[in-house]
Amino acid sequence: MSEVPFGGMFGDIFNALGQQGPDAWFETAKQLALTVARGEDGDPNPDPPSRQRLEEVAPLVARHVDTILSVVTRSDVTATNRTGLTLAALEQWKPFITPAIEAPAPVSDDLDMTGAAAMAQIAATIGPLFTGFQLGSVAGHFSERAWSLAVLPLPRTSSERLLVVNNIAAFSQAWSLDVNAVTIFALAQEFVASVILTQPGTGDALRALLLDAVRDSLAVQGDLMTRLQSMVNPADLASLMGNPEQLLEGLEIPDETPAIRAINAATSVLSAVFDAAAHEVTGKILGPSPQLVEAYRRHRFTDARGEDAAGALFGVSTQGEHHELASRFVATLQEKHTLSVFSALLRVDGLPSATELEDPLAWYERVTNSPLA
Repeated sequence: MSEVPFGGMFGDIFNALGQQGPDAWFETAKQLALTVARGEDGDPNPDPPSRQRLEEVAPLVARHVDTILSVVTRSDVTATNRTGLTLAALEQWKPFITPAIEAPAPVSDDLDMTGAAAMAQIAATIGPLFTGFQLGSVAGHFSERAWSLAVLPLPRTSSERLLVVNNIAAFSQAWSLDVNAVTIFALAQEFVASVILTQPGTGDALRALLLDAVRDSLAVQGDLMTRLQSMVNPADLASLMGNPEQLLEGLEIPDETPAIRAINAATSVLSAVFDAAAHEVTGKILGPSPQLVEAYRRHRFTDARGEDAAGALFGVSTQGEHHELASRFVATLQEKHTLSVFSALLRVDGLPSATELEDPLAWYERVTNSPLA
């Protein structure tokens, strides 16, 4: 009888994964994400009235966004379901995870499955898969409530705008709000986010912050490779195979490293600008909407597990004191200079630093006097 009962099984796993190629982890993420996103109701497609509603109000919303950011905004937008948003999120997020993923090395026919070399091979193979499981679960749950990608301000490689109209309708019904008002709000939020996050300079600056933050975040998210390599005892390996969830125990939001503070300052201000612009546009079209303002605030910061988990994967905390500071940051500058001041976010030097988050006037002086202004 073999002393290592898992030898043949892992050999088969390694060979199968090798045939799938270096993106096996991402395919795993996609399959899991779609399963989660479809949920119990099968994730129905948007109905025709929802699509028509978007087409009717999008040009008007775009004109108001033009005024705020001093740009010409496209008015095209696609009504989608949770599956559509999940797939878009995976494609947008993949470049930030890929650098931390190494393709598994090919398995030698004479690999000794009793030694530490085998454990290293197991780690190199299964580690990326567990990262794929985590990404897939996060992306699937993210779309359960999110209206668009605007809820997590990450650089975008695509200018496509998507709105999950069924989620918008569910929110409107839950809070007894006019679905047209919520649709206008969601459109304005997504249009502003799309304009800012697709700018090459802004994207490059945000991407640089994210690379450092993701590295710190993934180090905290379990360091799966190291933990797998430490399991050189077949008994421990048996326990792992019987309960793989143990690898994901203790996952948490990273401590505030300089990289984490920097990305949180930038993303919290971006989120606050998206929200403030959406409130302003909705107010100009329909008049004051205090109930919508309060409902969205509660929606954004309560029971937001999907958004929280997605943010943590990239070192971004979607809740906390920095969001309160960001709201005051935006409100202070909006009162003094109107929201048009945030057209500076379209430049490579426009993102606020962690220090400037507590001193909005210092940010204003810097971006106003910048050679790029």
